[in-house]
Amino acid sequence: MQLLSLLYQKGELTNAYTLHQKQDALAKQLDISRQALNVHLRKLRELKYIRTGRGFIDVTEEGLNALGISSVPAFVLIKVSPLKRSYAYERIKELSIQRAFRIAGDMDALAMVEREKLDEVLSKLSAVDGILDTKSYVTIETIK
Repeated sequence: MQLLSLLYQKGELTNAYTLHQKQDALAKQLDISRQALNVHLRKLRELKYIRTGRGFIDVTEEGLNALGISSVPAFVLIKVSPLKRSYAYERIKELSIQRAFRIAGDMDALAMVEREKLDEVLSKLSAVDGILDTKSYVTIETIK
Protein backbone atom coordinates (compact mmCIF):
# COMPACT_ATOMS: atom_id res chain seq x y z
CA MET A 1 0.00 0.00 0.00
CA GLN A 2 2.92 2.36 0.62
CA LEU A 3 3.99 2.13 -3.04
CA LEU A 4 0.44 2.66 -4.28
CA SER A 5 0.06 5.68 -2.01
CA LEU A 6 3.35 7.14 -3.25
CA LEU A 7 2.37 6.60 -6.90
CA TYR A 8 -0.92 8.38 -6.26
CA GLN A 9 0.72 11.31 -4.43
CA LYS A 10 3.48 11.80 -7.01
CA GLY A 11 1.28 11.15 -10.07
CA GLU A 12 -0.92 13.51 -12.00
CA LEU A 13 -4.37 13.10 -13.48
CA THR A 14 -4.28 12.74 -17.26
CA ASN A 15 -6.70 11.95 -20.03
CA ALA A 16 -5.82 8.75 -21.85
CA TYR A 17 -7.70 6.19 -23.85
CA THR A 18 -6.60 2.65 -23.09
CA LEU A 19 -6.79 -0.26 -25.51
CA HIS A 20 -6.51 -3.73 -23.97
CA GLN A 21 -5.62 -5.87 -26.96
CA LYS A 22 -2.71 -8.12 -27.80
CA GLN A 23 -0.33 -6.71 -30.38
CA ASP A 24 -0.77 -9.81 -32.57
CA ALA A 25 -4.50 -9.10 -32.83
CA LEU A 26 -3.91 -5.40 -33.50
CA ALA A 27 -1.38 -6.18 -36.25
CA LYS A 28 -3.85 -8.61 -37.84
CA GLN A 29 -6.61 -5.98 -37.70
CA LEU A 30 -4.31 -3.49 -39.46
CA ASP A 31 -3.18 -6.20 -41.92
CA ILE A 32 0.51 -5.70 -41.10
CA SER A 33 3.17 -7.85 -39.45
CA ARG A 34 3.82 -7.68 -35.74
CA GLN A 35 7.29 -6.31 -36.51
CA ALA A 36 5.81 -3.51 -38.64
CA LEU A 37 3.36 -2.71 -35.85
CA ASN A 38 6.26 -2.44 -33.39
CA VAL A 39 8.02 0.07 -35.68
CA HIS A 40 4.86 2.21 -35.77
CA LEU A 41 4.32 1.92 -32.02
CA ARG A 42 7.94 2.94 -31.33
CA LYS A 43 7.49 6.09 -33.46
CA LEU A 44 4.24 6.96 -31.63
CA ARG A 45 5.97 6.41 -28.25
CA GLU A 46 8.84 8.70 -29.28
CA LEU A 47 6.30 11.41 -30.15
CA LYS A 48 4.68 10.79 -26.73
CA TYR A 49 1.38 9.99 -28.48
CA ILE A 50 1.10 6.62 -26.74
CA ARG A 51 2.30 4.66 -23.71
CA THR A 52 2.54 0.89 -23.93
CA GLY A 53 2.82 -1.93 -21.47
CA ARG A 54 2.04 -5.60 -21.19
CA GLY A 55 -1.42 -5.97 -22.72
CA PHE A 56 -2.32 -2.29 -23.11
CA ILE A 57 -1.74 0.81 -25.24
CA ASP A 58 -2.66 4.26 -23.91
CA VAL A 59 -3.37 7.13 -26.29
CA THR A 60 -2.03 10.15 -24.37
CA GLU A 61 -3.27 13.75 -24.30
CA GLU A 62 -0.59 14.56 -26.89
CA GLY A 63 -1.95 11.76 -29.08
CA LEU A 64 -5.50 13.04 -28.70
CA ASN A 65 -4.36 16.52 -29.70
CA ALA A 66 -2.58 15.08 -32.76
CA LEU A 67 -5.90 13.49 -33.76
CA GLY A 68 -7.68 16.83 -33.33
CA ILE A 69 -9.55 15.60 -30.26
CA SER A 70 -9.66 18.03 -27.38
CA SER A 71 -8.26 16.70 -24.13
CA VAL A 72 -10.38 19.16 -22.14
CA PRO A 73 -13.95 17.92 -21.80
CA ALA A 74 -17.39 19.46 -21.76
CA PHE A 75 -19.73 18.90 -18.84
CA VAL A 76 -23.49 18.41 -19.03
CA LEU A 77 -25.66 18.85 -15.94
CA ILE A 78 -28.89 16.87 -16.24
CA LYS A 79 -32.22 17.32 -14.43
CA VAL A 80 -34.26 14.10 -14.33
CA SER A 81 -37.90 13.49 -13.42
CA PRO A 82 -38.03 11.57 -10.12
CA LEU A 83 -40.52 9.11 -11.64
CA LYS A 84 -38.24 8.29 -14.58
CA ARG A 85 -34.82 8.24 -12.94
CA SER A 86 -34.02 4.56 -13.49
CA TYR A 87 -35.01 4.73 -17.15
CA ALA A 88 -33.13 8.00 -17.76
CA TYR A 89 -29.94 6.75 -16.07
CA GLU A 90 -29.98 3.61 -18.23
CA ARG A 91 -30.27 5.78 -21.38
CA ILE A 92 -27.46 8.06 -20.19
CA LYS A 93 -25.15 5.04 -19.82
CA GLU A 94 -25.74 4.20 -23.51
CA LEU A 95 -24.45 7.57 -24.74
CA SER A 96 -20.96 8.43 -26.06
CA ILE A 97 -19.78 9.93 -22.79
CA GLN A 98 -16.50 9.66 -20.91
CA ARG A 99 -18.05 9.35 -17.45
CA ALA A 100 -21.36 10.01 -15.74
CA PHE A 101 -22.16 10.69 -12.09
CA ARG A 102 -25.33 10.91 -10.03
CA ILE A 103 -25.07 14.11 -8.02
CA ALA A 104 -26.92 15.86 -5.22
CA GLY A 105 -28.28 19.38 -5.56
CA ASP A 106 -30.40 21.19 -8.12
CA MET A 107 -29.41 18.75 -10.88
CA ASP A 108 -29.43 14.96 -10.76
CA ALA A 109 -26.57 13.86 -12.99
CA LEU A 110 -23.33 15.11 -14.48
CA ALA A 111 -21.89 13.77 -17.73
CA MET A 112 -18.33 14.36 -18.85
CA VAL A 113 -18.23 14.45 -22.66
CA GLU A 114 -15.61 14.91 -25.35
CA ARG A 115 -16.18 18.41 -26.73
CA GLU A 116 -16.43 17.02 -30.25
CA LYS A 117 -19.37 14.80 -29.18
CA LEU A 118 -21.29 17.43 -27.19
CA ASP A 119 -23.88 18.23 -29.87
CA GLU A 120 -24.58 14.53 -30.45
CA VAL A 121 -24.97 13.86 -26.72
CA LEU A 122 -27.26 16.86 -26.17
CA SER A 123 -29.43 15.81 -29.11
CA LYS A 124 -29.80 12.29 -27.75
CA LEU A 125 -30.44 13.53 -24.21
CA SER A 126 -33.27 15.75 -25.45
CA ALA A 127 -35.02 12.65 -26.82
CA VAL A 128 -34.87 10.71 -23.52
CA ASP A 129 -38.20 10.50 -21.71
CA GLY A 130 -37.73 11.81 -18.18
CA ILE A 131 -34.93 14.27 -18.83
CA LEU A 132 -36.36 17.64 -17.89
CA ASP A 133 -33.42 19.98 -18.48
CA THR A 134 -29.74 20.08 -19.39
CA LYS A 135 -27.06 22.70 -18.92
CA SER A 136 -23.80 22.30 -20.80
CA TYR A 137 -20.45 23.85 -20.03
CA VAL A 138 -17.47 23.75 -22.38
CA THR A 139 -14.06 23.93 -20.78
CA ILE A 140 -11.58 26.44 -22.16
CA GLU A 141 -8.37 25.14 -20.63
CA THR A 142 -7.00 23.14 -17.76
CA ILE A 143 -5.86 25.21 -14.79
CA LYS A 144 -2.62 23.79 -13.43
